[in-house]
Amino acid sequence: MHNKVVVITSVNGVTEAVRRFAEVDGWHVVLVGDRKSPPLDKHPHPNITYLSVEYQKKLGFRLCAHCPFDHYSRKNIGYIYAMKNAAEFIADADDDNVPYENWGKVVAYEPWSMPVVTSPKLVNIYRLFTDEFIWPRGFPLAAVRDRTAVQSSQSLRQEVGIWQGLADVDPDVDAIYRLVIAGTIRFEQRGPVALEEGVYCPFNSQNTIWTRKAFPYLYLPAFVKFRFTDILRGYVAQRGIWPMGLRLAFTSATVFQSRNAHNLISDFVDEIPCYTQTEGLIDLLDKAALSGNPDDDLHTLYEMLFRNGIVNAEELEVVNAWLCDIDQLC
Repeated sequence: MHNKVVVITSVNGVTEAVRRFAEVDGWHVVLVGDRKSPPLDKHPHPNITYLSVEYQKKLGFRLCAHCPFDHYSRKNIGYIYAMKNAAEFIADADDDNVPYENWGKVVAYEPWSMPVVTSPKLVNIYRLFTDEFIWPRGFPLAAVRDRTAVQSSQSLRQEVGIWQGLADVDPDVDAIYRLVIAGTIRFEQRGPVALEEGVYCPFNSQNTIWTRKAFPYLYLPAFVKFRFTDILRGYVAQRGIWPMGLRLAFTSATVFQSRNAHNLISDFVDEIPCYTQTEGLIDLLDKAALSGNPDDDLHTLYEMLFRNGIVNAEELEVVNAWLCDIDQLC
């Protein structure tokens, strides 16, 4: 039974980043294997639970029969496993994001007093942490050069459902940025900032901490491009938590990325939905009628995405398996 769990999927085994997360006091690492993952000793680290493909089959989750192999969405199995083991906080991380000493210190259930961004509707959150010309992966390209002033107000009570920490050195940006600009980035240190209902910014699965109320929205789409899955999840999640009274908040960098080798042209091709679908996606999300019940609303949102051609019918099967597994945990 672990109250705070870091979920990572890796085909590289126990990397330096994975080992460092396992050494963070109070947190336990669940490492999700895939078919390309190297075999690990039964106990690769005393604070790591390794879910091999063989072990995943024994868990009894419906999700295991629906989630494709060789896809980042295998991480969903780790989320369900963490929920089953009584997690109150689930952290998303990658095997090449190395935590700083202050990682994980900000999370809390209690409402926070913090600035809340009220406009523009699409906010490039990086602008609040650096003067460099840079934007997060999944940010609509048409808005990249928009210099509209970011407006915010101080709030005495913000219940945060999802905390997104930034990443220094090689932050989460798209392939266009890396091909054209690139460079090392170190973000400024400042207090956390939340987004008001109606304000969107993409967020990723590389350095994100979720509180229990938001857990149903952890679902990573299984039948979309690898570089789009967490971006789509992020937009859906921030829309879904608003009627629950929860907010998305961003913090200064709490990790640095020592990025694994990538083919940037392949990344670009994989990110095409990020470039072509995000503006339409936001328009759809704005029109969604949600109840505040995350189980019902997640199904409603994915049905809407299916009807509008953003996900396929197979995606709905995986969503249903995900929701059935969560229901079995209750």
